[in-house]
Amino acid sequence: MELASKYNPSEVESKWYQYWLDNKLFSSKPDEREPYTIVIPPPNVTGVLHMGHMLNETIQDILVRRARMEGKNACWVPGTDHASIATEAKVVNRLSEKGIKKSDLTREEFLKYAWEWTDEHGGIILKQLRRLGASCDWDRTSFTMDETRSKSVIKVFVDLYNKGLIYRGVRMVNWDPKALTALSDEEVIYKEEHSKLYYLRYYVADDNNAGEINEESIVHKDENGKRYAVVATTRPETIMGDTAMCINPNDPKNQWLKGKKVIVPLVNRVVPVIEDDYVDINFGTGCLKVTPAHDVNDYMLGDKHNLESIDIFNDDGTLSEAAGMYIGMDRFDVRKQIVIDLEKNGLMEKTEDYTNKVGCSERTGVVIEPKLSMQWFLKMKHFADIALPPVMNDDIEFYPKKYKVTYRNWLENIKDWCISRQLWWGHRIPAYYLPQGGFVVAENIDEALKLAKEKTGDNNLTSDDLKQDEDALDTWFSSWLWPISLFDGIQNPDNEEIKYYYPTSDLVTGPDIIFFWVARMIMAGYEFMNDMPFKHVYFTGIVRDKLGRKMSKSLGNSPDPLKLIDQYGADSVRMGMLLSAPAGNDILFDESLCKQGLAFCNKIWNSYRLICGWEQKDMEQPEVAKTAIKWFEAKLKSSIEEISDHFSKYRLSDALMCTYKLVTDEFSGWYLEMIKPAYQMPIDTKTYQATLKFFDELMRILHPFMPFITEELWQHIYNRKDGESIMVAQVNHEVPSDDELKLLKDFDVAKEIVTAIRAVRNQKNIPPKEKMTLEIIGKQQVPDMNPVIMKMANLDGIKLVNEKSDGASQFMVGTFEYAVPLGNLIDEAHEIEKLEAELKHLEGFLAGVTKKLSNEKFVSHAPEQVVELERKKQHDAETKIAAIKDSLSKLK
Repeated sequence: MELASKYNPSEVESKWYQYWLDNKLFSSKPDEREPYTIVIPPPNVTGVLHMGHMLNETIQDILVRRARMEGKNACWVPGTDHASIATEAKVVNRLSEKGIKKSDLTREEFLKYAWEWTDEHGGIILKQLRRLGASCDWDRTSFTMDETRSKSVIKVFVDLYNKGLIYRGVRMVNWDPKALTALSDEEVIYKEEHSKLYYLRYYVADDNNAGEINEESIVHKDENGKRYAVVATTRPETIMGDTAMCINPNDPKNQWLKGKKVIVPLVNRVVPVIEDDYVDINFGTGCLKVTPAHDVNDYMLGDKHNLESIDIFNDDGTLSEAAGMYIGMDRFDVRKQIVIDLEKNGLMEKTEDYTNKVGCSERTGVVIEPKLSMQWFLKMKHFADIALPPVMNDDIEFYPKKYKVTYRNWLENIKDWCISRQLWWGHRIPAYYLPQGGFVVAENIDEALKLAKEKTGDNNLTSDDLKQDEDALDTWFSSWLWPISLFDGIQNPDNEEIKYYYPTSDLVTGPDIIFFWVARMIMAGYEFMNDMPFKHVYFTGIVRDKLGRKMSKSLGNSPDPLKLIDQYGADSVRMGMLLSAPAGNDILFDESLCKQGLAFCNKIWNSYRLICGWEQKDMEQPEVAKTAIKWFEAKLKSSIEEISDHFSKYRLSDALMCTYKLVTDEFSGWYLEMIKPAYQMPIDTKTYQATLKFFDELMRILHPFMPFITEELWQHIYNRKDGESIMVAQVNHEVPSDDELKLLKDFDVAKEIVTAIRAVRNQKNIPPKEKMTLEIIGKQQVPDMNPVIMKMANLDGIKLVNEKSDGASQFMVGTFEYAVPLGNLIDEAHEIEKLEAELKHLEGFLAGVTKKLSNEKFVSHAPEQVVELERKKQHDAETKIAAIKDSLSKLK
């Protein structure tokens, strides 16, 4: 199998991915080996690959491939999430295009369309991940609504309900008027909005001009002398739901309102003035309108003071019959109209510009509406208590550690989780309502009927008498079981797979779902398995463009990952992603990094072609080759040790950079140059075979990062058997000996010497082909490295001398002195011209600095560090001028 002259990613990638699949190299079954398990964060079933997925899956694949090469039984489980809100919205949109409304369909009819949509679009993203090289065990592909996962979810709901941890009740929830469902607090994103603060007049009802008046009182009167209070609000459209006005009992300016009643503007409803310390005396006027049905804090006040709740909104955000005004209008249209009406009726005191944070649905983007609603909730205090210690004690380790603080803050302030959603697509809540009131909770209708008969004592009940709850469970209620349910640990907690693969090894995810998913999986793990769900959590950053902007379709700054793979190849894109991806920090992605990845691929490819082009011959091995081989053996060991250390700390980008330098700088830049035979001359067999062995090892080290090109080249190095793969070839983790560590230090000195000699060549315009001599003044620093220095610096000799030759160019490495006699190697006229030009520039520069320092005002008034910097410039310039003059005197 001949190696192509040029690296072509598309040919290489498709060939080897199919080879891996055909040979079941991604497959995992429990055996005697140490397991290494990762579960994929399930992307939305209808999603397509974006740059965030690329980063996340690249990191997971690197970890999984490395584990395989360490001899572990690596199992990477793929799957998708049913994404209730997102998927239902897409199905509703498709139906509307056909002129069908969801409301015209039965639940069963709608679900038929939803499954059709899922079957058509679902799983596209998993197929796209194959292009990236993702080595998932595809036979294990799961879906949060497949049979095993669905049964697990229902079983867990029933279990938690029976434990008294799930309850049903009317609570203030976050309502999404577009998706028509309740949301959890974690699904609300707060966005800054430039709006208005409206100051409304609430006239005193039946005013007899009584009330405590003091010098701090603020009493408003209109032109007719009528008294009123002023309330500041950002939401005038909610006044139809006002059932009280509240003041702080300690607020001196509003004491006169105690015990009074006021009239809600426009609505003309008379409501009491209540008193509560909750009111901020310094916000607005110190008077608060209380709308218990449409504000979380007002709801608590209403509950405390036994106020009426008037729900003025329909589920879609339009005004309801209960509002009595603007019925059927959208809430934001009402805001515009009510402002006009309030002003027209003399009920608007003033308006001010105001910036505040507004809660929006994470899924639909619309402004959420606080709403009283009957929902199902999970008590979270118990779960917070079991999930906090393992992370704070580092039983479960977070990378980076800073996210422990975020985690703790959330758990210490946790609220009950609203787990019901007013959707049809999802796991239907297994609660069954009885004809005469009440309900039972059961895994299926047969169990529900049995419980219903026991509860009611009515043995004549039939399944037709029971009505199942219409709501579906929050999507995250299935996702939190993912590491357990993938191995059927909920239904069969003692099965072979759950005992072998659980707890999983690493979780790779974004910090944006630390509450949605990470914390809840930890809760579920300890609740249902009495053990952690994973040992380590690697938090990736957010992928941004090179200007630091978050990638989005609207900005047009998010490249299509598949097009990047088409253009540069998967290995190049993987490298580009990882070079910019330190753990937990945002990724500034620049396409030029993919170009750098492709250039690296070509470098590796051409290095191997260079080696293959050499003719090997049984002949004596040169001394420089012997040294080179010993050095590179030691360098491999120390680099593998360093790379392993980076991996242990989840510094994957550092591990890749270390590997990159090992290949480009140490192997290609130094080792190959040392052992390379003269033009059209053979190489000795011993060195050639050692070089092939080194290249084999380099491909193994690089494979987790760049799987395709490494498999292609590894297969070419030696004759491989059918089914053999670099994927399971192990890396030698031998630690360098003391002698090898000394060799590495000595070689670093040799590198400095060679680099200094090359610098002399560049400065003096001496061609690389011209032989030079090195003078070592006094004492040799690394005598064993002379063969290396001779070859790499193209020397004809190394001399030990007491003094350097006249006209020699001198340099130092550490405290050791070296010189290169220049003799006839340089063009004296050109060198004199160059030095005189540099001298003229430096003398001009020195004159300017000296003039500044001779200025007494500058020296006495400028900051001390500025004056010191100028003096340093003066000294450096004088030193350089003296050196140039000395060189010129020797040349003339």
